[in-house]
Amino acid sequence: QVQLVESGGGLVQAGGSLRLACAASGRTFSTYFRGWFRQVPGKEREFVAAISWRGGSTFYADSVKGRFTISRDNAKNTFYLQMNSLNPEDTAVYYCAAKGLSGSYYQSENYGYWGQGTQVTVSS
Repeated sequence: QVQLVESGGGLVQAGGSLRLACAASGRTFSTYFRGWFRQVPGKEREFVAAISWRGGSTFYADSVKGRFTISRDNAKNTFYLQMNSLNPEDTAVYYCAAKGLSGSYYQSENYGYWGQGTQVTVSS
């Protein structure tokens, strides 16, 4: 099993920044990708960003490319989502997740481990 614990999030004005963190523990050696997803009420969970844990390759949704940065700290077994130039459309519950090698990195159903979620609210 892998446990993921998120921190960060909160309320910020449009144009501001926030950083989310996700600390992993347990059988983390079994995970190859770590990702961030977000969800608003009534909509499906949406891919935001992903990082390959060993090689460090990063992937982003078009909606956040150039504004968000995913990064990792292998020593701390923690990965981050730096969010800049936030706008009200970024308001959502953000989830961190981890998966093995199989399946695409951008589909939530391929992730077997999830954090508890953290609310990000961007005011206009």
